[in-house]
Amino acid sequence: MAVILNIETSTRVCSVSLAVNGVVKAIKESRVKNSHAEQVTLFSEMVVEKAGFRFDQLDAIAISKGPGSYTGLRIGVSTAKGYCFALDKPLISVGTLDAMAWGLVNALRNKKQLLYGYYYCPMIDARRMEVYDAIYDHELNKVKEVNATILDKDTYNEYFANRAIIFGGDGAEKAKELYFRIKDKAYFLDGFEPSSMHMAKLAEQKFQNSDFEDVAYFEPYYLKEFVAGISKVKGLR
Repeated sequence: MAVILNIETSTRVCSVSLAVNGVVKAIKESRVKNSHAEQVTLFSEMVVEKAGFRFDQLDAIAISKGPGSYTGLRIGVSTAKGYCFALDKPLISVGTLDAMAWGLVNALRNKKQLLYGYYYCPMIDARRMEVYDAIYDHELNKVKEVNATILDKDTYNEYFANRAIIFGGDGAEKAKELYFRIKDKAYFLDGFEPSSMHMAKLAEQKFQNSDFEDVAYFEPYYLKEFVAGISKVKGLR
């Protein structure tokens, strides 16, 4: 029995869940912007207690590794590492878009819709008309690798030629503006966001394969370098 704490902080969503053998037993989430530092450890304590476990009974800590928000990823990874060091537990990393793709596929499965007739494109907002994206088939094989993509009306033409695409995530609003008129080719799962719930099965698979990270040297997958803005506070420029 693998008991895994899953932490997702790559976007505005702060999500923590406790899963046993890949099945989520407790979850706590917030969409309050810039609240990760305040909430992630509190949520961790809440889900461990709600699921009926103690921290020393955890088998591993899983972190959503990115891409996504620089600050959010730093907070999540620092928290996960802290638990790993304190509890002497292994660290598992799950690609944020991989987990989102699993969530998109599972959403259709729950609606009892055919899975194989679509591609799945999770998207994370990267400002302006840029998104972090990837495309998967229904078995979560990557058709398009993770990338920082600038959207225009032709971005996905080669994929539309083969299958319809289901888009989801906070970056999908940008895609909707461009592709919602493409009949029977572009579909949008409104309200879909990253969640630690989507990590559970993938983290369990990695645990069973002993696919762990080096806790001391692991870094989030930022995809793009962080660029600090210029302070507008007088005396700090």
